[in-house]
Amino acid sequence: MMKNLTLVLIFFAGLLINATSQDLTEKKYYEAIRIEKAPSIDGNLDDEAWLSNNWEGGLIQHEPYENRSPSQPTEFKICFDDINLYIAIKAHDSAPDSITNRMSRRDNGDGDMIFILLDSYHDLRTGFVFGVSSAGIRFDMIMANDGQNEDSTWDPIWQAKARVHDWGWAAEMKIPFTQLRFQKNTNEVWGMIVGRQIFRHGEMSFWPAIPRDAPGIIHMAGELGGLEEVEPRKQFDIMPYGVAAYKTYEAEEGNPFMTGRDPRFKAGLDAKIGVTNNLTLDLTLLPDFGQVEADPSEVNLTAFETFFEEKRPFFIEGSSITSFNVGLGDGDVGNDNLFYSRRIGRRPHGYPSLGDNEYADVPTFTNILGAAKLTGKTKNGVSVGFIESVTAEVKADIDSAGERSSEIIEPLTNYSLARVQKDFNKGNTIIGGAATSTIRRLDDTGLDNLHKNATTAGLDFTQYFKERNYMFSTSIYMSNVEGTTEAITRTQMSSARYYQRPDADYVELDEDRTSLSGLGGKIQAGKIGGKWNFLYMGNFKSPGLEINDMGYQREVDQMLNVLWTGYNFTEPFSIFRSLNLNNDAYIVNDYGGNIQSIGYEFNVNARFKNFWDGGFGGGFGILNRSNNFLRGGPTMYLPNNWRYNIYFSTDDRKKVSFFGGSFMNGRVENMSFGINYSLGITIRPLNTLRISISPAYSVRTDEFQYISRQSMNDDDRYIFGKIDQKVLSTSIRINYNITPDLTIQYWGQPFIATGAYNNFKMITDPVADDFSDRYHVYTEDQITREDGYYGIDEDTDGTYDYGIGIPDFSVDEWKSNLVVRWEFLPGSTAYLVWSQARDFYQPTGKFEVWDNIHHLFTEKIANNVFLLKLSYRFGLR
Repeated sequence: MMKNLTLVLIFFAGLLINATSQDLTEKKYYEAIRIEKAPSIDGNLDDEAWLSNNWEGGLIQHEPYENRSPSQPTEFKICFDDINLYIAIKAHDSAPDSITNRMSRRDNGDGDMIFILLDSYHDLRTGFVFGVSSAGIRFDMIMANDGQNEDSTWDPIWQAKARVHDWGWAAEMKIPFTQLRFQKNTNEVWGMIVGRQIFRHGEMSFWPAIPRDAPGIIHMAGELGGLEEVEPRKQFDIMPYGVAAYKTYEAEEGNPFMTGRDPRFKAGLDAKIGVTNNLTLDLTLLPDFGQVEADPSEVNLTAFETFFEEKRPFFIEGSSITSFNVGLGDGDVGNDNLFYSRRIGRRPHGYPSLGDNEYADVPTFTNILGAAKLTGKTKNGVSVGFIESVTAEVKADIDSAGERSSEIIEPLTNYSLARVQKDFNKGNTIIGGAATSTIRRLDDTGLDNLHKNATTAGLDFTQYFKERNYMFSTSIYMSNVEGTTEAITRTQMSSARYYQRPDADYVELDEDRTSLSGLGGKIQAGKIGGKWNFLYMGNFKSPGLEINDMGYQREVDQMLNVLWTGYNFTEPFSIFRSLNLNNDAYIVNDYGGNIQSIGYEFNVNARFKNFWDGGFGGGFGILNRSNNFLRGGPTMYLPNNWRYNIYFSTDDRKKVSFFGGSFMNGRVENMSFGINYSLGITIRPLNTLRISISPAYSVRTDEFQYISRQSMNDDDRYIFGKIDQKVLSTSIRINYNITPDLTIQYWGQPFIATGAYNNFKMITDPVADDFSDRYHVYTEDQITREDGYYGIDEDTDGTYDYGIGIPDFSVDEWKSNLVVRWEFLPGSTAYLVWSQARDFYQPTGKFEVWDNIHHLFTEKIANNVFLLKLSYRFGLR
């Protein structure tokens, strides 16, 4: 791989020398006007500020037909005073009764919309987006990396109103300069894009024109002048909050911690402070995220941790700045990152050791004492993101016959992150770095299996050239973890690397080590602009790499090389509005030079002229060799695998729309087969009400589901069984908007998962040429089901040599959240929340839907949480 990497570096270094940094297209220009009297933000456009003739039009269609005049004209005007920027937009429409007015949650824009993007840094990479729908629903986001990354969790304090008139509809915005980041400069302009969506036509238009196949959008923005003398204003908002919560659940007789009801009161503070004109400090003390939706249910039978999306506002706002992604593409490989914010406030690592008749009160998450985040971009083009957070020591209270004690299950921990990037050459060259640190106070905690210190650091470089149609990027990063011999041994034996594998001659388990270090990196190079695109992508992760204390990774000991190409049909033709074709080939090696897999993937995605979407894809893998299939055992050869998917969705402009899809995968030799079906319906009986129901059903049969490792005569036995697994779930969402600032949101998910095991077997020769020679199926004389376990008499001498527990399961869960949200003043919010959770488990493996639901709602009392949260914003500047 290093030879290939050197050739790629030489090739792109030559291109870099000849790279042009000039934008050959003349920029469109608009000059804002200073006003003395601020307009009323009501959507009427009858104020003095809007009566002059400085209205600008000239939007150009972007979709579906590039570079055509839009079906309806649009005009805009921009004014300002010392405090605010004011934008007015006239969205003319010859059929105003056809304007689509749909109420939705903030940031979930739907229907006819307009927006403005402001590149106040004028770095050609970052844009602050402010938009409003014809129904008055605001949406805002930060676009980074020339529009390739979007952060819709950014919620600035600003105002907007929209109103339908007999000539179309109008929108007015008032954006305080405190919400924008810029530097006073008499010679500088801002970048600006104005956009309009006409929903019924599926039409999008921009000022200035932006090609559909552009490699980014912000570098193509027009210019906004007239603001050179505006004084930047620093933001200073303090938002104290209070929470009152009441939890009810099923009481447990004799357990003093399970009385059936728990009241809770909490107060804290959030703040947003402008440190400089370009840097903002976010603070939170004793935060509470009780209004955040729960994670979906799952049954994870793999050896790897599930990746869950971040939903807490403090951590997702500005996440594009603090991210240092080290993965490739999307899916499991694409999630790898030096910073995975779900580590902060996670479920405690430990659990108390309890004796007979002992009870414990075990917290389900770690309290965050406080966190600070500094983000922004300096006038010199340096983008910074710093996070510092401290989580509390967590104790489980234990009751033993009335005597109380406690046991530490999570230590006091400090998390630190620094992310810095500097762009040159009008944003075409970007150099950056990142570092994270996790420090735990482990003295006298008994948690010797955790790392005491964990550090990561990385450098990245990106170069765009040929008007950003081509790119080259690379990064390199390292990790170091320190702890007791127990902690480092545990890390060496984890599912990410399995140093204990008996046939791994390039790694060695060292139980005396007190530290472990590793190295990783990735490279991407190719053409990203135009209709035809191609990329080479590669990454490597050494066996000792460990970033999971503050980041996320599934596997290391891996070198992945991918060649991808795609073609985009952006203009409507035949039955298509657009068509996208992609395919790639890949090869995976471990650090011993062994091929782990060679594969091919493809997908086709289409939007039709009737506004339906559809697509299909698939792939296969050959020469499959797994270092983790036996979970610490030797390498095993696996049969070839395959996968296929298909999906469709109907016109979402309609009051009723549908979607559906299916995904199938498996391995040859009748090793495994799985299929998943997903359906959905979305209903809009009113423009203020949206109901969606999305059931999913999956069936999986796998002859080789890992169960256990046992020992006989000092030899390991890797035991598998055939699993027949069924999963049925439904996601139910109801959004009702009483006003743009008063919403009711409901989410519920019933979940049933069962697994029935049979045909138990052990691995005999994992690298035998014939698949059937790699395992032995236990005969009826060798395995016997007893009360609560299977006894295995491998040598049939009448005595059990070892045993396994009965792995059958039936998991039933119900999760739901009902949230009433009212933004009664800009930045001040009240939440009323009802969360409910139900669960029922039985070791049967029987999939009987009505019985499962009956048990879920009758066997146990639900866990209910009723919560009232009130936050009030004090704007001190």
